[in-house]
Amino acid sequence: MTHKKVKILFTIPNFDTAGSGKAMLKIIQRLDKNLFEPHIACDHDRGAFFEIVKNSGIPVHLFHTTSKERNRIKMLFDCWRKRKFYRNNNFDLVHSFHYSDEYTEALSVRLAGKKWVYVKKNMNWGGNAWKVRSFLANGILAQNTDMMEHFFNGNNKAVLCGRGVDLQEFFPQKPSEKLRNEFGIFPHTKVLLTVANLVPVKGIEVLLDAIEKVPFDSSQDVRLFIVGDDQNEYSKELKEKATKLTIPVIFTGKRMDVSEFHSISTIFILPTLNKGRKEGSPVSFLEAMASGTYSLGSRIPGLKDQLAELPDQLFEAGNSVELAMKMEKALLMSEEEMNEKIERQMESIKSGFTIDQEVKRHEDFYKRVLKIN
Repeated sequence: MTHKKVKILFTIPNFDTAGSGKAMLKIIQRLDKNLFEPHIACDHDRGAFFEIVKNSGIPVHLFHTTSKERNRIKMLFDCWRKRKFYRNNNFDLVHSFHYSDEYTEALSVRLAGKKWVYVKKNMNWGGNAWKVRSFLANGILAQNTDMMEHFFNGNNKAVLCGRGVDLQEFFPQKPSEKLRNEFGIFPHTKVLLTVANLVPVKGIEVLLDAIEKVPFDSSQDVRLFIVGDDQNEYSKELKEKATKLTIPVIFTGKRMDVSEFHSISTIFILPTLNKGRKEGSPVSFLEAMASGTYSLGSRIPGLKDQLAELPDQLFEAGNSVELAMKMEKALLMSEEEMNEKIERQMESIKSGFTIDQEVKRHEDFYKRVLKIN
């Protein structure tokens, strides 16, 4: 195995939404190409991000790696048929970025005599399918410590591998004049920011409730920017709620210039609807921290790891009163105190949450699974 490149197939259902696909591509592009030969497989060529993937130079295979058959006999036959794809392409390892408890892909790969691993990206763990998926896996990448404790305790297949942020893309920079002009923002304006696709589980209403409780000084110019897809019914409800607040709330919709929004922001907030909501390892929060934006997050799996060294920046999930207190305190901080907090954030990012560190963890993991020295 050591005399030739390791041929790894990365599988993902689609590139309709760029989140997981973008994370996967960042890892693939940084792998040691002297040792690894990455390929990608997805179901179809739709989605705006697919064009970026296609132009990356990474070979892309349009192939349904999973079986949709409900009848178990037909499902097994389909998996047996699909095994030829892995054999014919001579892949050494298949790394699944599927987010669900689907296990037919793993079965096809194992029937082909190849090794299969997956990344655990969410905190779902219902039924037996996840156990079957883990049984078939040769290795598992868990994105936070809660997963290691509750899902994989004693499972020597699993290793901890939190997300990393690209410090070439997200870093402290001068306030964007383009955004200041677009939204009429002044140098003295305090900007609150959250970045999320607007779906109910994100709990943006918790943030709006918290803002309602903050006793803003009438002399302060404070605004809230909500960046993310806002074309659904939930967004309409949020916009109606926002009209009743004492500060302006700007819904920007989807934006490609998120890093520039951090440049004009004072506080980044990632709320959660309740304690039941759990994240794997939200990279949007790492991006905020790396950009030099003071960041507040819910005390839930994933975020607890990212703020392990900064516990005072956590608040109870769903608790708008505590969040209001944290925001008010942050807005009253002196410039010196705020800079000290931001410096500590940067130290935390550099100590374990960079994209280069994430890639190194992946490479070490592959070597371990394939028994490469």
